[in-house]
Amino acid sequence: MSDMYDESNGETHTDDGHREGAYEHERTFAALPATHGRGFAQSWWGQAWLKALEDTALDLQQLKAGRRLARAGAVGAVSVRPGRITAVVQDRDGTPRRSDVLLQQLSEDEWDRFLGMAVERAGHIAALLDREMPPHLVEDAAAAGVELLPGIGDLEPECDCDAWDHCGHTAALCYQVARLLDQDPFVLFLMRGRAERELLDELQVRSVTQAEAEEAPAEEQEGPQEGVDADEAYAEGAILPPLPGLPPLPPEPGLPPSLDTEAEPAPGLDVAALEFLAAQAAVEARRMLAEALSPGHERQSVEQELTLDEDAVRLAATAHEAVAARLATAAGRGRDGLALAVRAWEYGGPAALSVLEEEWTPEADAMARARAALDAAWDEGERPRLRAARNRWTVVGSDAQLRHGTDGRWWPYRKERGRWAPAGPPAHDPATALAVVTNGE
Repeated sequence: MSDMYDESNGETHTDDGHREGAYEHERTFAALPATHGRGFAQSWWGQAWLKALEDTALDLQQLKAGRRLARAGAVGAVSVRPGRITAVVQDRDGTPRRSDVLLQQLSEDEWDRFLGMAVERAGHIAALLDREMPPHLVEDAAAAGVELLPGIGDLEPECDCDAWDHCGHTAALCYQVARLLDQDPFVLFLMRGRAERELLDELQVRSVTQAEAEEAPAEEQEGPQEGVDADEAYAEGAILPPLPGLPPLPPEPGLPPSLDTEAEPAPGLDVAALEFLAAQAAVEARRMLAEALSPGHERQSVEQELTLDEDAVRLAATAHEAVAARLATAAGRGRDGLALAVRAWEYGGPAALSVLEEEWTPEADAMARARAALDAAWDEGERPRLRAARNRWTVVGSDAQLRHGTDGRWWPYRKERGRWAPAGPPAHDPATALAVVTNGE
């Protein structure tokens, strides 16, 4: 990336569209163009930012006004620095409004805990270098007592329109920041108090220090040593012989023995089905081994065991026709029903299967936010009319439907041969999910 320095104000302009201020801890991003027909945030961290805004605001009409202003390109250049974001927002009548949103910075102790946690897992550092924020980084930080993403009430608005809560101007600024977060998660770290270069430098120093400490002999390491790890005790051989090394991950699943023999199978034994199950067991064993060998596996939560019905759908997703027919009969779904379940499974596993089969009643405030998001995604009078029935919203006069999952995501559905069928992966933004099944209609 090349830099262009402006001697008149001490600022450096960079090719990625932002301006480094005279101080290290400030970045200014050029105004973004108007946008239509899509959600403001595509990344999960950008959506988490919007959730904090929408859970905090007391006036949904101001949020709606903010979305309209942001979509219209009314938000000027956005200045980001520790604890504050600032922009001039053009009101609908052209009046410029200075708008700020405040977010509390992390304390030195919180940064110390976050950096210490991050260097323990190489995957976190690799993700940050790739300009990504993996969910496990945020979850691990929260476990260490550090909240990276804003929660309810954390986004404090200030605007010269003198509104006492979020007004349309501060809401528009927040929606624009969600687009910036999609492009660069380091914007969030800067708001919390650390510039990108400073953060990466600190991580690198800690990584080198930790690696040197691990390589040093035990007697040279500073500080008291509390006990010995079990694998070290076993390796010394004083109690038991050393444990064997960890098994290497095979390049591909093992091949089960062939059952094609001259002997006739026992009555009732389906040889093809047995071979299929053996092959699937090998695939699953390799997957589980890969997870067990991955760094930090011991800190991951244990996946909930599949039910018999869920496991039947999982198997059917890769089964040949004869085995799939047996699974359809055993599951009591029939071929068409199993085909729908398999399609749902391929879009989202157990969560998608639950959405296919279950109806439930979401909370009213969640539905109100969803309606506001849908209203903002289309120009006045252009949004498709929806008929809501519990967690299923059907487009009037169309074969399109949205389904709300218990995990907060929206799933697109389309009617095919008289049955509602999954039509794509889920989205946190209902407008994004609805676009999957309404584009081109």
